[in-house]
Amino acid sequence: MFKLNEHTKFWIGVASKDHVSEGMRMGICQFCHGKLSPIKRLKQGDYIIYYSSKHTISGPDPYQKFTAIGVVEDEEPYQVELPGDFKPYRRRVKYFEANHVDIRPLISRLDFIKNKSSWGYVFRYGFFQIDRESFEIIATEMC
Repeated sequence: MFKLNEHTKFWIGVASKDHVSEGMRMGICQFCHGKLSPIKRLKQGDYIIYYSSKHTISGPDPYQKFTAIGVVEDEEPYQVELPGDFKPYRRRVKYFEANHVDIRPLISRLDFIKNKSSWGYVFRYGFFQIDRESFEIIATEMC
């Protein structure tokens, strides 16, 4: 299912479960409220895993699961114009059938989480690169 080579990179995006679901429906990704700088780092063939700390962006209910996994299909970011003068940058993504996976049983095995007792700290950036082994651990659990 996954076509990996020495140039493949692996990324984590952070978004609420409802936003991830909408992005999957549309076949797109965007990060950090649509900013250009994170989305420019992606290359065609890179893999994305979304982590959702909450069900909804403004709701109080925690979710704390990996919620989507996909591969970048296009070569360049594109910008869309939405109501309210919102102009996010996006990429096309092919999402795979995947289960939502609780992060807690995986924390000790994921190298990108350096401080295992304050594991949520790493997700505060909203977008970051991870190592191949961590990607494979999460992907195996999801697919």
